Amino acid sequence: MINQNPEQIARDHIDAQLRQAGWAVQDKKKIDFSAAPGVAVREYQTDVGPADYVLFVDKQAVGVIEAKSESWGEKITTVEEQSTGYANARLKWVNNSQPLRFVYESTGVITRFTDGLDPHPRSREVFNFHRPETLAKWLREPKSLRGRLQDFPPLNTEGLRECQITAITNLEASFRQDKPRALIQMATGSGKTFTAITACYRLLREPVSVNRILFLVDTKNLGEQAEQEFMNYVPNDDNRKFTELYNVQRLKSQYIASDAQVCISTIQRMYSILKDEPLDESLEEQNPAEQLTRPKEPLPVVYNEKIPPEFFDVIIIDECHRSIYNLWRQVLEYFDAYLVGLTATPDNRTYGFFRKNVVSEYNHEKAVADGVNVGNEIFLIETEKTKQGGKIKAKQLVEKRERATRRKRWEPQDEDEVYSAKQLDRDIVTHRDPPPIRDALPCSYPPNCTKNKH
Repeated sequence: MINQNPEQIARDHIDAQLRQAGWAVQDKKKIDFSAAPGVAVREYQTDVGPADYVLFVDKQAVGVIEAKSESWGEKITTVEEQSTGYANARLKWVNNSQPLRFVYESTGVITRFTDGLDPHPRSREVFNFHRPETLAKWLREPKSLRGRLQDFPPLNTEGLRECQITAITNLEASFRQDKPRALIQMATGSGKTFTAITACYRLLREPVSVNRILFLVDTKNLGEQAEQEFMNYVPNDDNRKFTELYNVQRLKSQYIASDAQVCISTIQRMYSILKDEPLDESLEEQNPAEQLTRPKEPLPVVYNEKIPPEFFDVIIIDECHRSIYNLWRQVLEYFDAYLVGLTATPDNRTYGFFRKNVVSEYNHEKAVADGVNVGNEIFLIETEKTKQGGKIKAKQLVEKRERATRRKRWEPQDEDEVYSAKQLDRDIVTHRDPPPIRDALPCSYPPNCTKNKH
């Protein structure tokens, strides 16, 4: 067997990912700009040397890709200066008077992206390269999304509770600071969904004008409730209902309307859409955390040209403390979108996932003090696992992540492994152990335990 050059292996992976995203990949000696709307040319010559890839949209140079071997995964950000140098260089054979706007660094496993038009350009990890038509759309817009997120108009506070004003104001400040994840913690009954819909309304309005928002739930019942609240919502600066102003679609099949501006979906259905597989509605009745069956093997999300990673600009995750772990997490991390979590009961894992960017902390005690909720008795229940630890059983699926390449994979636990109470919510994330798989219909729900290996 011939050992391949690691650099060439990475470029083969990058070629495949570019083709998935709709790019025609060409050699510098055989350039044909008419072959497709988007053309990626390997080893394109610049005045500072050959760039690994130069991207052309409608025959116009728009971006570069710096390719590195997989071993560069943990230090890929260190080559941003090199890729920026190619973006600022003069290209051979074409007249580019301005720096190229879109800059990528990639190992074929991990890809980072920077939009030079952002107010404070900085790279972020993306699932795959953006499609040529996406870059063409962005080029036509006077400001990037992050530029438009600086332009929220003053908040009309009429009819809003103080806790809702705080949540919306702080969330918009988080957007302006380009923080990719934000957590809204509001007590049950204090108007989380109303707050989220108000945030959606302001995101869709000019001058912010996001393209599309995903409102993600984990049961069909919550989706129906959210749809009803969107239908009933009337903003305080317009006498028309939300659904008269913007197109809202609750997803019930694989079909997503091209003009939908808010999509309401269970995370199970969005997973099935990305996998391009039908989903029985009965599988949306129960939230995944309570499923009694486990998958025979993990089914990772792969690139879907119908729903590319840039399809949604913002994802709002209802009851996020239940929906951000194990295999469902890959649905969220597939999209190049801001993630906003809604929950009344966050735990350490929730705070960790949202990188401790808590834009609202309105707990039950504050809601009672404000007269929003009534008081109750709270009992702290210790369990055997929180006091003594427990055991990950052999053959249970766990997530592992390689430190150097950041490659993630799911595989069965080789043998039983005991963990201490101190390891809970740090090295080990565990839930109620489900009973053995029963004789039931096949199920693609994820396992209920994660073992952190980094």
